Amino acid sequence: MTDVTDVTDVTDAAATETETPLLDIRNLQLELQRTRGADVAVLDRVSLTVGRGETVGIVGESGCGKSVLSLSVLGLLPSAMRISGGEIWYEGRHPLHRMTDRDIRAFRGNEIAMIFQDPMSSLNNGLTVGYQVTEALRLHLRYSRREAKEHAVRLFRKVGLPRPESLLHEYPHQLSGGMRQRVMIAIAIACNPGLLIADEPTTALDVTIQAQILDLMRQIREEDGTSILLISHDFGVIADMCDRILVMYAGQIVEEGTARDLFDRPLHPYTIGLLQSIPTPAKKNRPLHSIEGTVPALHERGTGCHFASRCAHATERCRTEQPELVFDRDGHAARCFLVAAEGGNRHAAV
Repeated sequence: MTDVTDVTDVTDAAATETETPLLDIRNLQLELQRTRGADVAVLDRVSLTVGRGETVGIVGESGCGKSVLSLSVLGLLPSAMRISGGEIWYEGRHPLHRMTDRDIRAFRGNEIAMIFQDPMSSLNNGLTVGYQVTEALRLHLRYSRREAKEHAVRLFRKVGLPRPESLLHEYPHQLSGGMRQRVMIAIAIACNPGLLIADEPTTALDVTIQAQILDLMRQIREEDGTSILLISHDFGVIADMCDRILVMYAGQIVEEGTARDLFDRPLHPYTIGLLQSIPTPAKKNRPLHSIEGTVPALHERGTGCHFASRCAHATERCRTEQPELVFDRDGHAARCFLVAAEGGNRHAAV
């Protein structure tokens, strides 16, 4: 007979595992170290979670910090950058922010994999694509040369690559852009990682191939239960793929919510401006909305709201005081003084 206490312990453990995010980034601060002058903040108190089987999107203009955020998870930051505060946890028990280079290498490609923006610069043109896929299998899964080759063929079939056996012996420059991206995805999913980070995975592809790549990523999530952190500047891609969306601006999360909430009820003036700039049939023959100005350089980010210099609704308080990211009872949050958050209700005063 099973003891009641044992059953309870097992149930509690299972519940805890379900509730613990796969990736948990807490108040991450990243600094650029300069040879002259003080270090400057690249990321400012960034927090996000990715649940098991969930797809979370990060959207924002170039220079907002999306890519360096993903590189910090994998320990691939440039030498001039360092984590100066915060934590990065995987499965609630692996502190990625404290790992040595040797330890975190065991996670790359095995537990966490990444699809980079430009496969031509990410793949090694001096090695066959077959070698680059089998390398990960032999390193992490200890496959023999034959086992790795057979599994690579299966991976190529899974990602929709033609003539997989002969393709093993070809080089990246012999393939089209769409085929190279599929090879990158095959490498990324080779060891069945729990988390897949995709940094602008469809930017350089035409619309037809872009749709195929997104369908492939959706298939991987559904079949393998893989969680995805998708980084893009394209709201259309983010809307099509993601359960939750985070909007980044100048190194901060300025809005967070479900995909439905973010598109139906955007709160932050930056998010509203981005959505208004999306071309739609209703805007035909009319000039598109544009947000004046550019993302401030690292040394231009003052003590106030980072968006104040571009916001038509900014007040003196916005220019001198930093707003906090405030959540409502539905989990929708915005970093803006114009958003009221009293008793769980909120609205955008724009």
